[in-house]
Amino acid sequence: MTKTEKKGIFIEILKLSPVVLLGVLMVIIKLDFLIAAPIATIYVAIIAWITEGLPFNEIVNKAIDSVKEVQIVFFILMLAYAMAEAFMATGVGASIIIMALNFGLTAKTIAMTGILVTSILSVTIGTSWGTFAACAPIFLWLNHIVGGNVVLTLGAIAGGACFGDNIGLISDTTVVSSGMQKVEVIHRVRHQGVWSLACLVVGVISFYLVSVAMGLPDVVGNAKDAINEIPKDVWIALAKERESAIILLEQVKKGVPLFMGLPLIFVFISAIKGLPTLLCLFIGIISSLIFGLFAGTVPSVRNFLDLMYSGFSGAGGSVIVMMMWITAFGGIMGSINAFEPLSRVVRKLSKNIRQLMFYNGIFTILGNVALADEMAQIVTIGPIIKNLVDENVEGFEEDKYNLRLRNACFSNSMGVFGSQFIPWHTYTVFFVGIANVVYPLYNFVPSDIIKYNFLAIITVFSLLILTLTGWDRFIPLFKLSTEPDVRLKK
Repeated sequence: MTKTEKKGIFIEILKLSPVVLLGVLMVIIKLDFLIAAPIATIYVAIIAWITEGLPFNEIVNKAIDSVKEVQIVFFILMLAYAMAEAFMATGVGASIIIMALNFGLTAKTIAMTGILVTSILSVTIGTSWGTFAACAPIFLWLNHIVGGNVVLTLGAIAGGACFGDNIGLISDTTVVSSGMQKVEVIHRVRHQGVWSLACLVVGVISFYLVSVAMGLPDVVGNAKDAINEIPKDVWIALAKERESAIILLEQVKKGVPLFMGLPLIFVFISAIKGLPTLLCLFIGIISSLIFGLFAGTVPSVRNFLDLMYSGFSGAGGSVIVMMMWITAFGGIMGSINAFEPLSRVVRKLSKNIRQLMFYNGIFTILGNVALADEMAQIVTIGPIIKNLVDENVEGFEEDKYNLRLRNACFSNSMGVFGSQFIPWHTYTVFFVGIANVVYPLYNFVPSDIIKYNFLAIITVFSLLILTLTGWDRFIPLFKLSTEPDVRLKK
């Protein structure tokens, strides 16, 4: 190897080092992403100056231009967070739980019901953490009353809580993963909708069959009894972890009018009709206000505006700021072609479009393992897999757009559900922490989240297998564009 070749390899490694630094800061040093991202961005700017000789003003412009491209995502995120607050506090979320629990549950059906309720609720309120925090006390104590398997129920509500983050219109991960790939959220939800629902159906059936195979009893439980069983110290701890979950639990206990579920239906109908994402969110917010005033769950318009403020500040105080930094980071990384070595490896391994997309899916899993945070993976690995398609695939724009839809699906599904297999991931750590807080009778560990998480297993493995084999053509709207419509560049 010549001296020039050695220098070239050193420069390529140097260009990739910012991603390594970001992983070290978050996983090993355990810095918050809002601290790690600015540090990594400053570091990659220095690398751009060293390796490419780019002047400071040009580096700043590259970062700013990258942020400008995702401005619409910021508005969607603010409205999504506002609608999530509204749905949690006005009774929309509680109405979903009440309707599901009115049928009476036994040990054989609690895990199956748990995954259904958390899946619907997570789509409704747009947050897996909020869904899990709200539902864990109900289902873990109800499981205690009916004599169910606590680990099986835990796996059900953990998987269901992530369902909305995978496909929900108002989920930040859905919005951001779509924005990073330059695809519409509505188009993305349509693309994977049938497949996601099929995974959910198979997951529900799996939980029921396993419950029956375990020989669990048929004792009927009541949600109010389960909530009354929750110790006072658990209420205090839960209030510190997720205060909005307390409001929802109280609403489930006291009851809310069932028509409070209508705002969710309106949002679904709006999405199915293909209305813009921002309009769908406005419909959800306004309808929850109107119905909440009639139901008495919204004391006044001023109170509702406070909820909107909480949603806007929640998005602006964390997610949007984080996105701005990491998008700037990605813009600078792109300007120095930092991911070219990875692109070369994938190009060499890929013999066709399906193999290329399969490796993109693997990339997202590895990114999730390294960064231990689904949002960090989405905004860091997202540009890599987008560039792999943009730079290596030729064909009509409509067909390339279809590939970007699959990329967005990879980023989100592998980020959210893939997290369930990573013991040190932020999702797993949070879920285990909440479970131990709300149900201190059992010492939960990360492997408990993994053991019976059938929905996560089905989602992750089916996505990879369908993409590689071409069996996705049998699922409506989920078919991947392949040769001869698109082809690898020679």
